[in-house]
Amino acid sequence: MVLLVSVAGNSQMKKERYTSRVISIPKWEVVDISFKSNEEAVAPYTTDFSAIFTNEKGKQQKVLGFYNGKNEWIIRFSSNEEGQYTYETASVLKALNPKKGKVKVVASSNTNHGGIVIKEEDPQHFYYEDGTPYFLLAFECDWLYALDYHTEKSLPKTDHLLDLIKENGFNQIVMNVFSYDVSWQKDAKLAQHPEHEFGGPKDIFPFLGTNDTPDYSALNPEFFQKLDRTISSMHDKRIASHLMIYVWNKLVAWPDMNSEADNMYFDYVVKRYQAFPNMVWDISKEALYYGRADEAYIHGRIERLRKADQFNRLVSVHDFKYCSNFPEKVDFISTQNWSHNLYDKMLAAQTKFKDKPVFNIEHGGYEEAPYTVFTGDYTNAETCLRRNYMCLFAGVYTTYYWQGASWNAIIYNPFEQPEDFKKPKFEYFQHMMKLFTAFDFSKMKPTPWQNGSAYNLTNDEKTVLLYIHKENYGIDAAFLKKESSKRTVQWFNSVTGEFTSVAAMQDSGKFISPWSGKADAILISELRQP
Repeated sequence: MVLLVSVAGNSQMKKERYTSRVISIPKWEVVDISFKSNEEAVAPYTTDFSAIFTNEKGKQQKVLGFYNGKNEWIIRFSSNEEGQYTYETASVLKALNPKKGKVKVVASSNTNHGGIVIKEEDPQHFYYEDGTPYFLLAFECDWLYALDYHTEKSLPKTDHLLDLIKENGFNQIVMNVFSYDVSWQKDAKLAQHPEHEFGGPKDIFPFLGTNDTPDYSALNPEFFQKLDRTISSMHDKRIASHLMIYVWNKLVAWPDMNSEADNMYFDYVVKRYQAFPNMVWDISKEALYYGRADEAYIHGRIERLRKADQFNRLVSVHDFKYCSNFPEKVDFISTQNWSHNLYDKMLAAQTKFKDKPVFNIEHGGYEEAPYTVFTGDYTNAETCLRRNYMCLFAGVYTTYYWQGASWNAIIYNPFEQPEDFKKPKFEYFQHMMKLFTAFDFSKMKPTPWQNGSAYNLTNDEKTVLLYIHKENYGIDAAFLKKESSKRTVQWFNSVTGEFTSVAAMQDSGKFISPWSGKADAILISELRQP
Protein backbone atom coordinates (compact mmCIF):
# COMPACT_ATOMS: atom_id res chain seq x y z
CA MET A 1 0.00 0.00 0.00
CA VAL A 2 1.43 3.39 -1.03
CA LEU A 3 0.69 6.44 1.15
CA LEU A 4 0.56 9.68 -0.84
CA VAL A 5 -0.42 13.28 -0.18
CA SER A 6 -3.75 14.90 -0.99
CA VAL A 7 -4.46 15.43 -4.67
CA ALA A 8 -6.10 18.67 -5.82
CA GLY A 9 -9.05 18.29 -8.12
CA ASN A 10 -10.77 20.54 -10.63
CA SER A 11 -13.73 21.12 -8.33
CA GLN A 12 -14.44 21.22 -4.64
CA MET A 13 -14.78 17.42 -4.38
CA LYS A 14 -12.05 16.46 -1.95
CA LYS A 15 -9.56 13.82 -3.02
CA GLU A 16 -7.36 12.07 -0.46
CA ARG A 17 -4.88 9.25 -0.78
CA TYR A 18 -5.34 6.66 1.93
CA THR A 19 -3.51 7.69 5.09
CA SER A 20 -3.78 7.20 8.81
CA ARG A 21 -4.56 10.86 9.51
CA VAL A 22 -8.13 12.09 9.95
CA ILE A 23 -9.86 13.39 6.83
CA SER A 24 -12.23 16.32 7.40
CA ILE A 25 -15.19 17.15 5.15
CA PRO A 26 -18.37 19.23 5.55
CA LYS A 27 -21.71 17.50 5.77
CA TRP A 28 -23.16 16.73 2.30
CA GLU A 29 -19.82 17.22 0.59
CA VAL A 30 -17.99 14.41 -1.20
CA VAL A 31 -14.58 12.91 -0.59
CA ASP A 32 -12.70 10.33 -2.65
CA ILE A 33 -10.40 8.12 -0.56
CA SER A 34 -7.92 6.58 -2.97
CA PHE A 35 -6.08 3.28 -2.50
CA LYS A 36 -3.24 1.91 -4.61
CA SER A 37 -2.76 -1.80 -5.12
CA ASN A 38 -0.26 -3.57 -7.34
CA GLU A 39 -2.28 -6.78 -7.08
CA GLU A 40 -3.97 -7.51 -10.40
CA ALA A 41 -7.71 -8.16 -10.38
CA VAL A 42 -9.06 -10.45 -13.07
CA ALA A 43 -12.22 -8.36 -13.46
CA PRO A 44 -11.55 -5.08 -11.61
CA TYR A 45 -14.81 -3.37 -12.57
CA THR A 46 -16.83 -6.09 -10.88
CA THR A 47 -14.41 -6.95 -8.05
CA ASP A 48 -15.93 -6.52 -4.60
CA PHE A 49 -14.50 -3.57 -2.69
CA SER A 50 -16.33 -1.67 0.02
CA ALA A 51 -15.99 0.08 3.37
CA ILE A 52 -18.15 0.19 6.47
CA PHE A 53 -18.35 3.66 8.03
CA THR A 54 -19.37 3.81 11.71
CA ASN A 55 -20.13 7.04 13.55
CA GLU A 56 -19.91 7.80 17.27
CA LYS A 57 -23.50 6.67 17.84
CA GLY A 58 -22.79 3.27 16.32
CA LYS A 59 -24.71 3.98 13.13
CA GLN A 60 -23.17 2.15 10.19
CA GLN A 61 -23.21 2.78 6.46
CA LYS A 62 -21.77 0.58 3.78
CA VAL A 63 -20.11 2.35 0.84
CA LEU A 64 -19.32 0.45 -2.34
CA GLY A 65 -15.92 1.21 -3.83
CA PHE A 66 -14.89 1.11 -7.47
CA TYR A 67 -11.87 0.65 -9.69
CA ASN A 68 -10.54 3.87 -11.26
CA GLY A 69 -7.89 2.44 -13.60
CA LYS A 70 -4.10 2.23 -13.20
CA ASN A 71 -4.35 0.12 -10.03
CA GLU A 72 -6.29 2.83 -8.20
CA TRP A 73 -9.38 2.04 -6.14
CA ILE A 74 -11.79 4.63 -4.74
CA ILE A 75 -14.13 4.79 -1.77
CA ARG A 76 -16.40 7.78 -2.46
CA PHE A 77 -18.10 9.02 0.69
CA SER A 78 -20.47 11.73 1.86
CA SER A 79 -22.58 11.99 4.98
CA ASN A 80 -25.81 13.66 6.06
CA GLU A 81 -24.74 13.62 9.72
CA GLU A 82 -21.94 15.47 11.48
CA GLY A 83 -19.53 13.58 13.69
CA GLN A 84 -16.49 11.34 13.78
CA TYR A 85 -16.50 8.25 11.56
CA THR A 86 -14.19 5.29 11.48
CA TYR A 87 -14.10 3.08 8.43
CA GLU A 88 -12.75 -0.31 7.53
CA THR A 89 -12.43 -1.67 4.01
CA ALA A 90 -13.18 -5.16 2.75
CA SER A 91 -12.14 -6.76 -0.53
CA VAL A 92 -11.09 -10.02 -2.10
CA LEU A 93 -7.80 -8.24 -2.89
CA LYS A 94 -5.39 -8.57 0.01
CA ALA A 95 -3.83 -5.14 -0.55
CA LEU A 96 -7.23 -3.53 0.04
CA ASN A 97 -8.39 -5.61 2.97
CA PRO A 98 -8.72 -4.44 5.65
CA LYS A 99 -7.63 -0.79 5.74
CA LYS A 100 -8.79 1.47 8.54
CA GLY A 101 -9.18 5.22 8.68
CA LYS A 102 -11.13 8.13 10.12
CA VAL A 103 -13.32 10.86 8.64
CA LYS A 104 -14.59 13.87 10.56
CA VAL A 105 -17.80 15.39 9.19
CA VAL A 106 -18.21 19.05 10.16
CA ALA A 107 -21.06 21.51 9.64
CA SER A 108 -22.22 22.15 6.09
CA SER A 109 -22.06 25.47 4.30
CA ASN A 110 -25.15 27.66 4.18
CA THR A 111 -25.64 26.87 0.49
CA ASN A 112 -25.65 23.10 0.83
CA HIS A 113 -29.04 21.71 1.88
CA GLY A 114 -28.29 18.05 1.14
CA GLY A 115 -29.82 15.54 -1.21
CA ILE A 116 -33.30 15.70 -2.72
CA VAL A 117 -35.93 13.78 -0.78
CA ILE A 118 -39.69 13.39 -0.41
CA LYS A 119 -41.35 14.01 2.94
CA GLU A 120 -43.86 11.49 4.20
CA GLU A 121 -46.14 14.31 5.37
CA ASP A 122 -46.04 16.07 1.97
CA PRO A 123 -45.45 13.34 -0.61
CA GLN A 124 -46.30 15.36 -3.73
CA HIS A 125 -43.40 17.79 -3.36
CA PHE A 126 -39.62 17.65 -3.30
CA TYR A 127 -37.46 18.86 -0.42
CA TYR A 128 -33.81 18.97 0.47
CA GLU A 129 -32.59 16.82 3.34
CA ASP A 130 -32.48 19.79 5.71
CA GLY A 131 -36.21 20.44 5.08
CA THR A 132 -35.84 23.32 2.63
CA PRO A 133 -38.44 23.10 -0.18
CA TYR A 134 -36.91 22.13 -3.54
CA PHE A 135 -38.75 23.77 -6.44
CA LEU A 136 -37.60 21.45 -9.23
CA LEU A 137 -36.98 23.44 -12.42
CA ALA A 138 -35.13 21.28 -14.91
CA PHE A 139 -33.06 21.93 -18.04
CA GLU A 140 -32.37 19.14 -20.53
CA CYS A 141 -28.81 18.75 -21.86
CA ASP A 142 -28.25 15.18 -23.02
CA TRP A 143 -24.70 15.64 -24.33
CA LEU A 144 -23.36 17.55 -21.33
CA TYR A 145 -20.78 14.81 -20.72
CA ALA A 146 -19.06 15.71 -24.03
CA LEU A 147 -18.85 19.49 -23.72
CA ASP A 148 -15.33 19.61 -22.20
CA TYR A 149 -14.33 16.00 -22.65
CA HIS A 150 -11.15 16.95 -24.52
CA THR A 151 -10.18 19.76 -22.15
CA GLU A 152 -7.74 18.20 -19.73
CA LYS A 153 -7.40 20.53 -16.76
CA SER A 154 -10.58 22.57 -16.56
CA LEU A 155 -14.21 22.81 -17.67
CA PRO A 156 -14.45 26.25 -19.32
CA LYS A 157 -17.43 25.54 -21.55
CA THR A 158 -19.26 23.40 -19.03
CA ASP A 159 -18.83 25.88 -16.20
CA HIS A 160 -19.94 28.74 -18.43
CA LEU A 161 -23.13 26.90 -19.39
CA LEU A 162 -23.77 25.69 -15.83
CA ASP A 163 -23.39 29.23 -14.53
CA LEU A 164 -25.95 30.44 -17.08
CA ILE A 165 -28.31 27.64 -16.10
CA LYS A 166 -27.97 28.44 -12.41
CA GLU A 167 -28.28 32.23 -12.89
CA ASN A 168 -31.57 31.73 -14.69
CA GLY A 169 -33.23 29.68 -12.00
CA PHE A 170 -32.69 26.10 -13.16
CA ASN A 171 -31.60 23.67 -10.47
CA GLN A 172 -31.63 20.29 -12.21
CA ILE A 173 -30.21 19.00 -15.49
CA VAL A 174 -31.79 16.05 -17.26
CA MET A 175 -28.81 14.34 -18.85
CA ASN A 176 -27.52 11.03 -20.18
CA VAL A 177 -24.49 9.15 -18.96
CA PHE A 178 -23.72 8.67 -22.65
CA SER A 179 -25.49 9.52 -25.91
CA TYR A 180 -23.96 8.87 -29.30
CA ASP A 181 -25.91 10.56 -32.07
CA VAL A 182 -29.37 11.50 -33.28
CA SER A 183 -31.26 9.52 -35.89
CA TRP A 184 -33.04 12.47 -37.49
CA GLN A 185 -31.64 14.70 -40.24
CA LYS A 186 -29.39 17.45 -38.98
CA ASP A 187 -29.68 21.11 -39.91
CA ALA A 188 -27.18 21.88 -42.69
CA LYS A 189 -26.21 25.11 -40.89
CA LEU A 190 -24.77 23.06 -38.04
CA ALA A 191 -21.99 21.81 -40.34
CA GLN A 192 -20.79 25.42 -40.65
CA HIS A 193 -20.29 25.54 -36.87
CA PRO A 194 -18.54 22.30 -35.86
CA GLU A 195 -17.77 23.85 -32.46
CA HIS A 196 -21.46 23.36 -31.66
CA GLU A 197 -21.71 19.72 -32.83
CA PHE A 198 -21.21 16.99 -30.23
CA GLY A 199 -23.00 14.09 -31.89
CA GLY A 200 -21.15 11.03 -33.13
CA PRO A 201 -17.95 11.29 -31.03
CA LYS A 202 -15.40 8.85 -32.39
CA ASP A 203 -13.17 8.71 -29.32
CA ILE A 204 -15.65 8.85 -26.43
CA PHE A 205 -17.22 5.64 -25.14
CA PRO A 206 -17.89 4.26 -21.64
CA PHE A 207 -16.52 0.85 -22.63
CA LEU A 208 -13.24 0.01 -24.31
CA GLY A 209 -13.15 0.51 -28.05
CA THR A 210 -15.57 2.91 -29.69
CA ASN A 211 -19.30 3.09 -30.33
CA ASP A 212 -18.62 1.75 -33.85
CA THR A 213 -16.33 -1.07 -32.64
CA PRO A 214 -17.16 -1.66 -28.98
CA ASP A 215 -15.13 -3.85 -26.66
CA TYR A 216 -17.36 -4.87 -23.76
CA SER A 217 -14.65 -6.72 -21.86
CA ALA A 218 -13.98 -3.70 -19.62
CA LEU A 219 -15.02 -0.13 -18.97
CA ASN A 220 -13.15 3.03 -19.95
CA PRO A 221 -12.07 4.75 -16.70
CA GLU A 222 -11.16 7.97 -18.54
CA PHE A 223 -14.78 8.39 -19.59
CA PHE A 224 -15.99 8.24 -16.00
CA GLN A 225 -13.17 10.41 -14.69
CA LYS A 226 -14.30 13.10 -17.13
CA LEU A 227 -17.94 12.63 -16.12
CA ASP A 228 -16.89 12.99 -12.47
CA ARG A 229 -15.73 16.52 -13.20
CA THR A 230 -19.10 17.50 -14.61
CA ILE A 231 -21.17 15.93 -11.83
CA SER A 232 -18.88 17.46 -9.22
CA SER A 233 -19.09 20.93 -10.77
CA MET A 234 -22.88 20.62 -10.81
CA HIS A 235 -22.80 19.68 -7.13
CA ASP A 236 -20.63 22.70 -6.34
CA LYS A 237 -23.15 24.93 -8.11
CA ARG A 238 -26.07 23.17 -6.34
CA ILE A 239 -27.51 21.82 -9.59
CA ALA A 240 -28.97 18.31 -9.44
CA SER A 241 -28.06 15.66 -11.99
CA HIS A 242 -31.15 13.80 -13.22
CA LEU A 243 -28.98 11.04 -14.64
CA MET A 244 -30.52 8.76 -17.24
CA ILE A 245 -28.35 5.64 -17.11
CA TYR A 246 -29.48 4.47 -20.55
CA VAL A 247 -30.99 6.06 -23.64
CA TRP A 248 -32.33 3.86 -26.42
CA ASN A 249 -32.85 6.27 -29.34
CA LYS A 250 -29.44 7.97 -29.53
CA LEU A 251 -27.65 5.24 -31.51
CA VAL A 252 -25.59 3.91 -28.57
CA ALA A 253 -24.09 0.45 -29.08
CA TRP A 254 -25.28 -0.94 -25.75
CA PRO A 255 -24.40 -4.51 -24.81
CA ASP A 256 -27.21 -7.04 -24.68
CA MET A 257 -29.65 -6.61 -21.81
CA ASN A 258 -28.70 -8.52 -18.65
CA SER A 259 -25.37 -9.56 -20.14
CA GLU A 260 -22.25 -9.43 -17.99
CA ALA A 261 -21.20 -6.24 -19.77
CA ASP A 262 -24.60 -4.65 -19.23
CA ASN A 263 -24.55 -5.45 -15.51
CA MET A 264 -20.95 -4.29 -15.20
CA TYR A 265 -21.79 -0.89 -16.71
CA PHE A 266 -25.00 -0.40 -14.74
CA ASP A 267 -23.53 -1.41 -11.39
CA TYR A 268 -20.47 0.74 -11.95
CA VAL A 269 -22.52 3.88 -12.65
CA VAL A 270 -24.49 3.33 -9.45
CA LYS A 271 -21.38 2.66 -7.37
CA ARG A 272 -19.53 5.65 -8.77
CA TYR A 273 -22.20 8.36 -8.44
CA GLN A 274 -24.42 7.42 -5.50
CA ALA A 275 -22.40 9.44 -2.96
CA PHE A 276 -23.19 12.72 -4.73
CA PRO A 277 -26.09 14.40 -2.89
CA ASN A 278 -27.16 16.07 -6.14
CA MET A 279 -27.88 12.70 -7.77
CA VAL A 280 -31.36 11.65 -9.02
CA TRP A 281 -31.56 8.32 -10.86
CA ASP A 282 -33.51 7.61 -14.03
CA ILE A 283 -33.21 4.11 -15.48
CA SER A 284 -33.60 5.15 -19.10
CA LYS A 285 -34.91 7.87 -21.32
CA GLU A 286 -38.16 6.64 -22.94
CA ALA A 287 -37.57 3.32 -21.26
CA LEU A 288 -40.23 1.20 -23.00
CA TYR A 289 -39.98 2.76 -26.46
CA TYR A 290 -38.04 1.61 -29.52
CA GLY A 291 -38.45 -2.12 -28.89
CA ARG A 292 -35.45 -2.28 -26.60
CA ALA A 293 -36.48 -2.91 -22.99
CA ASP A 294 -39.54 -4.52 -21.46
CA GLU A 295 -41.18 -4.13 -18.07
CA ALA A 296 -39.33 -7.09 -16.58
CA TYR A 297 -35.98 -5.56 -17.50
CA ILE A 298 -36.89 -2.20 -15.94
CA HIS A 299 -38.15 -4.00 -12.80
CA GLY A 300 -34.82 -5.77 -12.57
CA ARG A 301 -32.79 -2.61 -13.08
CA ILE A 302 -34.68 -0.76 -10.33
CA GLU A 303 -34.25 -3.65 -7.91
CA ARG A 304 -30.56 -3.87 -8.78
CA LEU A 305 -30.10 -0.13 -8.28
CA ARG A 306 -31.88 -0.02 -4.93
CA LYS A 307 -29.80 -2.92 -3.65
CA ALA A 308 -26.54 -1.21 -4.67
CA ASP A 309 -27.37 2.40 -3.76
CA GLN A 310 -26.45 2.79 -0.09
CA PHE A 311 -27.45 6.48 -0.10
CA ASN A 312 -31.09 5.93 -1.15
CA ARG A 313 -31.20 8.56 -3.90
CA LEU A 314 -34.54 9.09 -5.63
CA VAL A 315 -35.36 6.81 -8.57
CA SER A 316 -37.72 7.25 -11.52
CA VAL A 317 -38.21 6.01 -15.08
CA HIS A 318 -38.66 8.29 -18.09
CA ASP A 319 -41.85 6.51 -19.13
CA PHE A 320 -45.34 7.42 -17.93
CA LYS A 321 -46.83 4.06 -18.85
CA TYR A 322 -44.31 2.31 -16.63
CA CYS A 323 -44.66 4.79 -13.76
CA SER A 324 -48.45 4.71 -14.00
CA ASN A 325 -48.64 0.91 -14.01
CA PHE A 326 -46.01 0.42 -11.32
CA PRO A 327 -46.00 3.53 -9.10
CA GLU A 328 -44.75 1.48 -6.17
CA LYS A 329 -41.47 0.88 -8.05
CA VAL A 330 -40.52 4.56 -8.40
CA ASP A 331 -40.14 7.49 -6.02
CA PHE A 332 -41.78 10.00 -8.33
CA ILE A 333 -43.87 9.85 -11.47
CA SER A 334 -42.20 10.89 -14.72
CA THR A 335 -44.46 11.70 -17.62
CA GLN A 336 -43.86 12.82 -21.19
CA ASN A 337 -47.01 14.60 -22.30
CA TRP A 338 -47.38 16.87 -25.34
CA SER A 339 -51.18 17.13 -25.28
CA HIS A 340 -53.01 20.29 -26.36
CA ASN A 341 -54.97 20.04 -23.10
CA LEU A 342 -51.78 19.78 -21.09
CA TYR A 343 -53.22 21.31 -17.93
CA ASP A 344 -56.05 18.75 -17.80
CA LYS A 345 -53.65 15.84 -18.34
CA MET A 346 -51.29 17.05 -15.65
CA LEU A 347 -54.12 17.74 -13.23
CA ALA A 348 -55.40 14.21 -13.79
CA ALA A 349 -51.95 12.79 -13.01
CA GLN A 350 -51.59 14.99 -9.93
CA THR A 351 -55.01 13.87 -8.73
CA LYS A 352 -54.31 10.18 -9.40
CA PHE A 353 -50.93 10.03 -7.66
CA LYS A 354 -51.62 11.58 -4.28
CA ASP A 355 -48.56 10.03 -2.66
CA LYS A 356 -45.85 10.98 -5.18
CA PRO A 357 -44.57 14.06 -7.00
CA VAL A 358 -45.33 14.23 -10.71
CA PHE A 359 -42.67 15.53 -13.11
CA ASN A 360 -43.47 16.29 -16.76
CA ILE A 361 -40.03 15.63 -18.14
CA GLU A 362 -40.98 16.56 -21.71
CA HIS A 363 -44.04 18.64 -22.61
CA GLY A 364 -43.53 19.07 -26.37
CA GLY A 365 -42.14 22.61 -26.21
CA TYR A 366 -38.66 22.96 -27.70
CA GLU A 367 -37.69 26.61 -27.95
CA GLU A 368 -36.19 27.64 -31.29
CA ALA A 369 -32.43 28.10 -31.70
CA PRO A 370 -30.03 29.02 -34.52
CA TYR A 371 -30.27 25.41 -35.68
CA THR A 372 -33.38 23.34 -36.12
CA VAL A 373 -32.47 20.33 -34.02
CA PHE A 374 -35.77 18.81 -32.87
CA THR A 375 -38.94 20.88 -33.05
CA GLY A 376 -41.49 18.79 -31.21
CA ASP A 377 -44.88 20.52 -31.56
CA TYR A 378 -44.03 23.97 -30.15
CA THR A 379 -41.00 26.21 -30.72
CA ASN A 380 -42.16 29.72 -29.85
CA ALA A 381 -40.49 30.84 -26.62
CA GLU A 382 -43.63 32.27 -25.00
CA THR A 383 -45.67 29.22 -25.96
CA CYS A 384 -43.03 26.93 -24.45
CA LEU A 385 -43.09 29.10 -21.31
CA ARG A 386 -46.87 28.84 -21.15
CA ARG A 387 -46.69 25.05 -21.27
CA ASN A 388 -44.34 25.07 -18.32
CA TYR A 389 -46.82 27.21 -16.38
CA MET A 390 -49.64 24.86 -17.36
CA CYS A 391 -47.75 22.06 -15.63
CA LEU A 392 -46.98 24.11 -12.54
CA PHE A 393 -50.54 25.35 -12.08
CA ALA A 394 -51.68 21.73 -12.23
CA GLY A 395 -49.37 21.04 -9.30
CA VAL A 396 -46.64 19.15 -11.17
CA TYR A 397 -42.99 19.93 -11.91
CA THR A 398 -41.59 20.69 -15.34
CA THR A 399 -38.60 20.85 -17.71
CA TYR A 400 -37.26 23.40 -20.19
CA TYR A 401 -35.79 22.51 -23.58
CA TRP A 402 -33.79 24.76 -25.88
CA GLN A 403 -32.83 23.33 -29.25
CA GLY A 404 -29.40 24.92 -28.87
CA ALA A 405 -28.48 22.79 -25.85
CA SER A 406 -30.80 19.84 -25.33
CA TRP A 407 -29.33 17.36 -27.80
CA ASN A 408 -26.24 16.97 -30.00
CA ALA A 409 -25.97 20.71 -30.65
CA ILE A 410 -24.69 22.66 -27.64
CA ILE A 411 -24.18 26.42 -27.78
CA TYR A 412 -22.62 26.85 -24.36
CA ASN A 413 -22.29 30.65 -24.69
CA PRO A 414 -25.47 31.73 -26.54
CA PHE A 415 -25.31 35.37 -25.47
CA GLU A 416 -21.84 35.77 -26.94
CA GLN A 417 -22.90 34.65 -30.42
CA PRO A 418 -23.40 36.98 -33.43
CA GLU A 419 -26.46 39.21 -33.40
CA ASP A 420 -28.26 37.14 -36.04
CA PHE A 421 -28.16 34.02 -33.83
CA LYS A 422 -31.47 33.34 -32.10
CA LYS A 423 -30.87 33.80 -28.39
CA PRO A 424 -32.74 31.68 -25.84
CA LYS A 425 -35.16 33.21 -23.37
CA PHE A 426 -33.55 31.75 -20.27
CA GLU A 427 -34.62 34.81 -18.29
CA TYR A 428 -38.26 33.70 -18.45
CA PHE A 429 -37.35 30.93 -16.04
CA GLN A 430 -35.37 33.20 -13.78
CA HIS A 431 -38.64 35.08 -13.37
CA MET A 432 -40.50 31.82 -12.76
CA MET A 433 -38.08 30.85 -10.01
CA LYS A 434 -38.43 34.33 -8.49
CA LEU A 435 -42.21 33.93 -8.37
CA PHE A 436 -42.13 30.52 -6.69
CA THR A 437 -39.45 31.62 -4.27
CA ALA A 438 -41.73 34.45 -3.17
CA PHE A 439 -44.70 32.08 -3.08
CA ASP A 440 -43.57 28.63 -1.95
CA PHE A 441 -44.69 26.12 -4.58
CA SER A 442 -44.79 23.31 -2.02
CA LYS A 443 -47.58 25.17 -0.21
CA MET A 444 -49.65 25.85 -3.33
CA LYS A 445 -52.44 23.49 -4.39
CA PRO A 446 -54.36 23.46 -7.68
CA THR A 447 -58.01 24.43 -7.15
CA PRO A 448 -59.63 23.87 -10.55
CA TRP A 449 -63.15 24.53 -9.28
CA GLN A 450 -62.06 28.18 -8.93
CA ASN A 451 -60.25 28.47 -12.26
CA GLY A 452 -62.80 30.33 -14.36
CA SER A 453 -60.88 31.45 -17.43
CA ALA A 454 -57.59 31.27 -15.52
CA TYR A 455 -55.72 28.59 -13.58
CA ASN A 456 -55.69 28.67 -9.80
CA LEU A 457 -53.10 27.78 -7.18
CA THR A 458 -54.02 28.45 -3.53
CA ASN A 459 -52.17 27.92 -0.26
CA ASP A 460 -53.37 27.44 3.29
CA GLU A 461 -52.63 31.06 4.13
CA LYS A 462 -55.23 32.08 1.54
CA THR A 463 -52.79 33.33 -1.07
CA VAL A 464 -54.32 32.88 -4.52
CA LEU A 465 -52.40 32.83 -7.79
CA LEU A 466 -54.39 33.03 -11.03
CA TYR A 467 -52.46 32.36 -14.24
CA ILE A 468 -54.10 34.30 -17.08
CA HIS A 469 -53.32 34.06 -20.78
CA LYS A 470 -52.56 37.29 -22.60
CA GLU A 471 -55.59 36.69 -24.85
CA ASN A 472 -57.86 36.91 -21.81
CA TYR A 473 -59.84 40.18 -21.75
CA GLY A 474 -60.69 39.97 -18.06
CA ILE A 475 -61.75 37.50 -15.37
CA ASP A 476 -64.53 37.84 -12.80
CA ALA A 477 -62.98 35.66 -10.04
CA ALA A 478 -66.11 36.28 -7.98
CA PHE A 479 -64.87 34.04 -5.17
CA LEU A 480 -62.17 36.62 -4.39
CA LYS A 481 -64.64 39.49 -4.19
CA LYS A 482 -66.46 37.82 -1.32
CA GLU A 483 -63.55 38.97 0.82
CA SER A 484 -62.61 42.05 -1.19
CA SER A 485 -62.36 44.26 1.88
CA LYS A 486 -59.74 41.92 3.31
CA ARG A 487 -57.72 41.23 0.18
CA THR A 488 -54.92 42.81 -1.82
CA VAL A 489 -54.19 42.40 -5.51
CA GLN A 490 -50.93 42.43 -7.42
CA TRP A 491 -49.87 41.35 -10.92
CA PHE A 492 -46.80 39.48 -12.18
CA ASN A 493 -45.60 39.55 -15.80
CA SER A 494 -44.42 36.05 -16.81
CA VAL A 495 -42.23 37.44 -19.63
CA THR A 496 -40.50 40.38 -17.92
CA GLY A 497 -40.72 39.28 -14.28
CA GLU A 498 -42.23 42.62 -13.32
CA PHE A 499 -44.45 42.88 -10.23
CA THR A 500 -46.97 45.69 -9.95
CA SER A 501 -47.37 47.41 -6.61
CA VAL A 502 -49.74 45.85 -4.09
CA ALA A 503 -53.17 47.50 -4.11
CA ALA A 504 -56.50 47.13 -2.34
CA MET A 505 -58.95 44.84 -4.12
CA GLN A 506 -61.97 46.38 -5.83
CA ASP A 507 -65.31 44.75 -5.10
CA SER A 508 -66.72 45.05 -8.63
CA GLY A 509 -65.71 44.69 -12.28
CA LYS A 510 -63.37 42.29 -13.99
CA PHE A 511 -59.74 41.77 -13.11
CA ILE A 512 -57.86 42.89 -16.24
CA SER A 513 -54.13 42.30 -16.61
CA PRO A 514 -52.05 45.44 -17.22
CA TRP A 515 -50.29 43.39 -19.93
CA SER A 516 -53.43 42.08 -21.65
CA GLY A 517 -52.58 41.17 -25.23
CA LYS A 518 -48.83 41.45 -24.53
CA ALA A 519 -47.82 38.76 -22.03
CA ASP A 520 -49.33 36.03 -19.88
CA ALA A 521 -49.70 37.32 -16.33
CA ILE A 522 -50.43 36.07 -12.84
CA LEU A 523 -52.94 37.73 -10.56
CA ILE A 524 -51.74 37.51 -6.95
CA SER A 525 -54.30 38.03 -4.21
CA GLU A 526 -53.52 37.79 -0.51
CA LEU A 527 -55.48 38.26 2.67
CA ARG A 528 -54.39 41.42 4.42
CA GLN A 529 -52.44 41.05 7.62
CA PRO A 530 -54.69 41.73 10.65
